[in-house]
Amino acid sequence: MPINIPDNLPAAAVLKKENIFVMDETRAIHQDIRPQRIVILNIMPVKHTTETHLLRLLSNTPLQIEIDLIHPRNHTSKNTPIEHLETFYKTFDQVRCHRYDGLIITGAPLGFINFEDIHYWEELKEIMDWAETNVTSTLYLCWGAQAALYHFYGIEKKLLKNKLFGVFKHRVLDRKIPLVRGFDDLFPAPHSRYMHIDKEDIKKVSKLQIIAESDVAGIYIIGTMDGKKVFVTGHSEYDPNTLKEEYERDLAKGLDIQMPVNYFQDDDPSKPPMVQWRSHAVLLYTNWLNYYVYQVTPFKLEDD
Repeated sequence: MPINIPDNLPAAAVLKKENIFVMDETRAIHQDIRPQRIVILNIMPVKHTTETHLLRLLSNTPLQIEIDLIHPRNHTSKNTPIEHLETFYKTFDQVRCHRYDGLIITGAPLGFINFEDIHYWEELKEIMDWAETNVTSTLYLCWGAQAALYHFYGIEKKLLKNKLFGVFKHRVLDRKIPLVRGFDDLFPAPHSRYMHIDKEDIKKVSKLQIIAESDVAGIYIIGTMDGKKVFVTGHSEYDPNTLKEEYERDLAKGLDIQMPVNYFQDDDPSKPPMVQWRSHAVLLYTNWLNYYVYQVTPFKLEDD
């Protein structure tokens, strides 16, 4: 089945070139099937890039997925044209009266800023609290995961000595957990962050379970026992060239940035990246949609 996205969303052209079945709103309304309603709070700077990353992975399911895109109402994006936001995005105030099968909250380049100092922190807290009663399962990514762990459980993010940057091997701790069904014994995933979550802080919270971790990158996937909240500290959704573009951007800024590890062929930045994480990324999102959203969500979503 296709992913159902707004008519003329730029990501659609990219996905169609990749032979991904995309259905626009006009065609979707003629199908007699209840789609899974997913809302994405996109707080990444270049929103159309993140849209493509996430929609590509959400499309790998036999379910029909209906997407709403939202952004913080009090934040003016410097990297996304206002016309794009006005055409394809809503604010939380416009969707808060609805119920959703799933919510995704993206990362953001805000690692060095205290959560309380972020000007839309109160709105973000409101959205996370709203999801507890209006969303079947929420997927928190990278900085979004750090923010949610802090908000719900008081777990502080901690500064790393050096930026965690590259592709790292992880292992599953409990294969009976549906989210990691089909994962290999060791699976790769990209990371790009200066902060981390301490394992001992997670173990103190009885409602949380560590699902996957890395000897180098630390904790990768955390979940609540009921599957209502899933926290992913890395970026399985990244495109092949995303880390390369970040590396070249930071070099151009004159930053002291190390080359992403386990990423370029022969560790040579003049050669193309080695894409190792596609299979795991597809499984992660497909399993989340199937086991944590579709199989437990109500047949009818009743909006207020």
